[in-house]
Amino acid sequence: MRRRAFLSGIASFIATPLAAEAQQAGKMYRIGVLCQVPCQGRAVDAFVRALRELGYVEGRTVEFDYRDAEGKVEPLAALATDLVQRKVDVIFTSWGTAAALAAKRATNTIPVVIGAVGDPVRAGIVTSLAKPGGNVTGVSSLALELEGKRLELVKEVIPKVSRVGTFLKPGDPYSPVAFKEVETAARALGLRLHGVQVTGPSDLDMAFATLKRDHVEALVLDSGYFAHLQNRGAIIEFAAANRLPAIYAQRQFTDAGGLMSYSADLTELFRRTARIVDKILKVPSPAIFPSSSRQGSSW
Repeated sequence: MRRRAFLSGIASFIATPLAAEAQQAGKMYRIGVLCQVPCQGRAVDAFVRALRELGYVEGRTVEFDYRDAEGKVEPLAALATDLVQRKVDVIFTSWGTAAALAAKRATNTIPVVIGAVGDPVRAGIVTSLAKPGGNVTGVSSLALELEGKRLELVKEVIPKVSRVGTFLKPGDPYSPVAFKEVETAARALGLRLHGVQVTGPSDLDMAFATLKRDHVEALVLDSGYFAHLQNRGAIIEFAAANRLPAIYAQRQFTDAGGLMSYSADLTELFRRTARIVDKILKVPSPAIFPSSSRQGSSW
């Protein structure tokens, strides 16, 4: 079977400033970058490059303050508070619901631009995509809408599949929501879903043993990027050794030898967030004026 990578659309809920002015001469902007996973990587690099293309020069017109929670949820609140205390002009949250929630709770005055969040409305981060409200704006990867779609793709590839395994990340706000979406899709497709908890690498052996005991016939990973990426080598090896067709939520898995992936293009998504940051920095007030802007074709 040939490896296949699928690409979905993405949605923007861009809160566009009412007016835009040229960058203030001699102004050094400070952008806080809050990451649940390491800030290094192609997506965050795309954000920085996009700002460079918009005329921002690191060390001359812009500085980046990176805060990295190293894959954990607990440090995010303190890291977000630290960025607020450093009086950054904008906080950009690169990955996930937990980082976005931490930034939102840390400030109601500094603009917060969120990157990859599966469902910012259901998570309580924004009021709606059309009118986000408050000081938070950004783009949604529509990840929640894609969770069930991955299961449908598995069913297309293996019509006789009946048992499918997936992982849950305890303590992460997105994981239980994603699991419910996959569970609903499984019922509609007549599949039995077997969820196992994986907090970190130390849980993998137990999780793999549970999936083998349950005789799962395929593996589906949700969009909890930070929950799985650091373990991708072991997960791909387990799937191959047990002849389990697997579909992942990120291209990095197929790049590393996984069978299939289906998700938004995170590089393009982060480039869009850079344009939003640019618009915010060009207005004399940090207030955000919302307007509706939705792009892509996955909804």
